[in-house]
This record gives sequence, C-alpha cells and structure tokens, in this order.
Amino acid sequence: MAMAKSTYISSNLSVEQIKFLHLLDANEILYFSIKDIENRIGSKPDNLNELVENLCHKKILNRIERGKYAKAQFNDLYVLGTFISNGGVVAYWSALHLHGLTERFPNKLFIKTVARKRNTSIFGTPIQFVSVQSRKNIGIIKNGYGDNAYPLTNVETTLLDCFDQPRYAGDWPDLIRAFYQAKLNSGLLIACASAYNNASTTRRMGYLAELFEKKELKSFIRFARKNTGKKYVLFDVAAPDTGAFNKQWMLRMNMEESAILNCIQETY
Repeated sequence: MAMAKSTYISSNLSVEQIKFLHLLDANEILYFSIKDIENRIGSKPDNLNELVENLCHKKILNRIERGKYAKAQFNDLYVLGTFISNGGVVAYWSALHLHGLTERFPNKLFIKTVARKRNTSIFGTPIQFVSVQSRKNIGIIKNGYGDNAYPLTNVETTLLDCFDQPRYAGDWPDLIRAFYQAKLNSGLLIACASAYNNASTTRRMGYLAELFEKKELKSFIRFARKNTGKKYVLFDVAAPDTGAFNKQWMLRMNMEESAILNCIQETY
C-alpha cells in the first residue's frame, strides 16, 4: 500500500496503535471504513489515517480498498466483497455455488449492485460487479452471523439472475442442471419474474419447468405461458440461430430436447 510522504511509520506498536486495536477487539470489529469507524467504536482518533497506515505496514490490518480495512486474519471474500460495494449482494454463479446448485467453483466472485463500481480484486481473487436496475435488487437473504454475515440472493432470484444474464452463470448446461435440481417456491418465482419483466427469461424457465415436470411450479408455468411475447427468441442465447420453433413457448430450440435432458443426467 502506498504511504503518504508525510506519514510517520513507527518501527514498533505505539500506545495509540495498541489502544485502537483494543477498541476494535472490544467492539468485535473485523472490518471497517474510515467513514463509519467513529459510530462503531464511539470515538475517532485524531490521527486515524496514520494509525491504520502504520498497522497496515505492520501487516496487522489489510487495506481492502481506499478507506476500507480488515484485520489481517479476516479473509472472508463474500463479506468483504459486499462490504466494499455499498449494498452489493453475492449473486449469479457465486450464489449458485453457495446454494449447492453447482460444484463448479467460479474463478471470480460475482456481486450484484444497483450502483456502478469498477471491478477489483481482494487477496488475488477477481471481484466482478454487475450493475442492475433497482427493481432487480430483490430476493435477498442473509448468510452467516454478525460480522461474518453477508447478503445473498435467494434460490429463486439466483436462478432468475442467471437466466437473465447467463454470461455470469458459468455454462448453459450447468445452469439447466441447477434449475432441475433446485427446490423452488412458485409464488416467489412469479413475484421475482414479475419484477424483472423479462418475457424471454420467463419463457425459458417456464419451458424447462414443464419439460422437467416440476410439480411445485405449476402456477409459475401458467404465469409463464401468459407472458411468452409475440416474437421467437433463442432458447440458448449463445448458440447459433437454428433449430425447430416451439410455438407454445415462442422459443427457437437451438438446443435439442434430448441434449437438454442429457444435461440433467450428467454428473460431475
């Protein structure tokens, strides 16, 4: 971390540095921002910036990004990734993995946020921020406890997000398998799909729900049938524009049904 030229770096822990660390411990603070530390510990040292820079230099604190820090032993990427994104939520492929719907571990952490934020990395792991409209910032649950907790999209929203933007969901066969395996609440799925208002996404999921005979999604299938739109869309957005036309779902089936069914038979 680059230090300001005027910052004094002590060779040993000073009384002020030890006192600040004790305050963090007393308040069970694992990570913090310069902006909100006064509210969390009840006071703000006059030389706070110099304190944290010294503690980072001594590798007692880690600088996560400008103005935001974590104790050196705290390395939970889900917590820190959402912390620096101001309201961000673990989503897409990362959420699929956390919900146990894929064993394929993503090579980056996906965070959904209503604010634009530049991609970054924490401890060498890339963080991909995906900006969405506020109406898509729904279906959020909390995973973990206390300072170890972080926001995560629920199963219904996770799958809807992934079908909405499959480029952030791994690969298409894996997403199909995840949908097949998921235990879904039809009412929640309808509510989320209504907020997203994406007929193409809704019809793909409705088609799969019917194909897989997911009895718990009967009401969602009826909902999806009423929202198919008037133009054909590709079943797999990344595949060539070929294949039969499914009039009921207004889908261009550029992936054969046998191949779709084969996806759910495959094991890792």
